[in-house]
Amino acid sequence: MEERFDWKRTIKVNIIMLKIVGLWPAGDETYGWNIYTLYEIFSILFIQIGHIAAQAVNVLLYFDDLQIVTGSIYVLLMEMLGLFKSYFLIKNMGTLKQLMVTVNCDLFQPKSSQQRKLIQPNLDAWRTIASTFWFFCWGWLLIWILCPVFDKTFEEYRLPFLAWYPYDTQTSPQYEFTYFHQFIGISCISMVNVNIDTLVAALNMYIGAQIDLLCDDLKHFHDGSKNNTADAIGNLKSCIHHHREILKFAEYANNFYNWLIFMEFLIGGVSIGLGMFRLSVVIPLSSEFYSFVSYTFCICIQVYMYCWFGNEIEVKVIRSSGLLPYAVFESDWTELSPEVKKMMIFLFLKVQKPLKMSAFGLFCLSLETFIKILKTSWSYFAVLRQVNLRK
Repeated sequence: MEERFDWKRTIKVNIIMLKIVGLWPAGDETYGWNIYTLYEIFSILFIQIGHIAAQAVNVLLYFDDLQIVTGSIYVLLMEMLGLFKSYFLIKNMGTLKQLMVTVNCDLFQPKSSQQRKLIQPNLDAWRTIASTFWFFCWGWLLIWILCPVFDKTFEEYRLPFLAWYPYDTQTSPQYEFTYFHQFIGISCISMVNVNIDTLVAALNMYIGAQIDLLCDDLKHFHDGSKNNTADAIGNLKSCIHHHREILKFAEYANNFYNWLIFMEFLIGGVSIGLGMFRLSVVIPLSSEFYSFVSYTFCICIQVYMYCWFGNEIEVKVIRSSGLLPYAVFESDWTELSPEVKKMMIFLFLKVQKPLKMSAFGLFCLSLETFIKILKTSWSYFAVLRQVNLRK
């Protein structure tokens, strides 16, 4: 007997990383009153909020200085988004854990080695995009956190991030302690952002993979040389049930990340524009320049990842080249009874219904939305560039 396919194995690294930052309780449970919950509270309050608050105060103190504000707020916005994601992950942990249980249920299992090969391109696409996102994110983090070392400004007690502290950071050991706190703070927030983003992308990838499995089941639900009418009815009912469960899974997943997508697109567009502006004012080919290049690419991939896998779902369901509407009639159905043909027509009408992943119906996850976000980011960059030139 073939071993069960473990969908959660794909996101094993994500789960481990979220456990490290206190955002994944053990098993299928949510948060309770235990040591892990206390660790999660410490991680958010002292490490994440402490790091963000120090930068936010500094922005308020120098709000009239465009260079200081744009030099801080482009990162600060994404850090605050990471904190926002942590809150919603904790709030909706029960829903997410239930989705993890559902995706490994019997109905969602590939039924043959052929079907395992069929879903492999979905898994490979997710791994490729997620790995690229990881590469640029940790590349930016490494360059940025070591900037004071590369340009030797650590000798002047310069910190990686502009921030205000209620003590003198220009002396030792306060400088080293603050440097370490900033390193731990940005590392935790980056882990939160990267792993929640790739986790949400994985949920959409699962939906696309299930559509591929359903298409294959529909194409082969009846073979005149092997099955009788009763078998065809049973297989077709199973396909109808599978389709309903896919729609239910998609609805729950969409409800889980509605706010995450909404804030991601708003802040992502602004951050890309701010990143491009900073690229235009720093010294070319400096360590700071490369960090801004990595950061801008990182945010672009972050937004693209959401849009790509959402777009894949839309393509497979409703477009002219969609898979589901055509898969219904690709089987050996011509000699089936009128009862089965009526069921086929019913299913055909059901799969015609659009399945679009979105943020409250405002931003659809599609490549068209991605292009619009990039155009908006360019507009932000152009405005900041004009304001800076006038000064």
